[in-house]
Amino acid sequence: MKTILDELRKEFTMIKTFELKPNFSYLGRKYNLDPRTVKKYFEGYEGKPSTRDKPSSLDEYKDIINEKLSLNGVKLSAIFYFLKEEKNYKGCYSSLTNYVRKNIDEFSKKSGEAHVRYETSIGEQLQFDWVEDITMVSKYGEVFNFNVFSSELSYSRMHYFCYSKHKTREDVFICLIKSFKFFGGVTESALTDNMSSIVNTQKLAFCSEFKAFAKDMGMIPNKCKVRTPMTKGKVEVRNKFMKWLIPYNYEFEKEDDLIEIIEKINIAVNNRINSTTQMKPILLYNKEKEYLKPLPSNQVLEHYMNISVSVKVQNTSLIYYKGIQYSVPSKFINKTLKVKEIDNKLYIYNNTDLVSTHDISSRPINYNENHYIESLKARMPDKSDEFIENLAQKNLNLFDAIANNNIKKEGIE
Repeated sequence: MKTILDELRKEFTMIKTFELKPNFSYLGRKYNLDPRTVKKYFEGYEGKPSTRDKPSSLDEYKDIINEKLSLNGVKLSAIFYFLKEEKNYKGCYSSLTNYVRKNIDEFSKKSGEAHVRYETSIGEQLQFDWVEDITMVSKYGEVFNFNVFSSELSYSRMHYFCYSKHKTREDVFICLIKSFKFFGGVTESALTDNMSSIVNTQKLAFCSEFKAFAKDMGMIPNKCKVRTPMTKGKVEVRNKFMKWLIPYNYEFEKEDDLIEIIEKINIAVNNRINSTTQMKPILLYNKEKEYLKPLPSNQVLEHYMNISVSVKVQNTSLIYYKGIQYSVPSKFINKTLKVKEIDNKLYIYNNTDLVSTHDISSRPINYNENHYIESLKARMPDKSDEFIENLAQKNLNLFDAIANNNIKKEGIE
């Protein structure tokens, strides 16, 4: 069409130069155009614009998209999920990608290294891994450092994400049990990499404790071949969905919100069509769960769920356990202690020595009065015992008032 118009414009130039009367019917036949179209071009029509200046439904989200794209490591799929969940965006993913390419131009295609795909039989394998050292900041500026345990049924791609402050051997046991409970059964085998907490780095073999755990669970533990992490590529791919957390930076209030966001992402991943199976994991899982082996007895599960967990003492003489803070003597500041929950009580140990006990609480901060007084004395050595005790009582009463007010607001009482 462009060549025809170029030739037609040459005709127009000649007609205008010699001041001839145009014969639009003749020109229409010559160039196979409607005479009226020829006349429009002769009178100055330039044709339809290559792009239309039409408002987009995404214009109202442009500032948010720009802000989220500036976050290191963010994926467009994460922004799409955030807009749908938090900003009520009703459009489709392709509309977002086209909008970004047109207006923001933040994307480049990356070539990947080819590798062989590994497939397994139904109910045969669980793959698991850590998404390590995630840092998120609340809207109040509080920094949260945590990990996410990631596990997946290899056949159905059904996935489970589990929030964890630490990634010790005990955390692996607890998260695996939570995974099996989530899936409703145990696979024949489990595959991971050289995870330092459960693998002897010198022998490159599973430690005896994990072998015993695997035997109690009724599964065969397997490791990826050295330098071939793609053998557990299914769980690796799903780990990338933790980048969906990035747009939530400075958007959440507390640790419970983070856990809830991860659970929502988990649901979204399991209801997203898998590129290999071309089915939603939740649909294939409905078939695979029938092939899983029964969970071990409650006695076995409780034994591993009640094992101790490592925690670090903050400079406030407090440790975090399941998002709640509990006090210990100030001499343990910056040390790593072990905690164990038994019958709704929390036991805190330094090696084998019991250093503190607390009732399991929903209150955000739980100070033992003696621990608090001890901390104040260390910070105010020039103050009298009476002054310290009065100040401690005043501050502890204030903690109680704040906690009780929050509990009532959340409908716990």
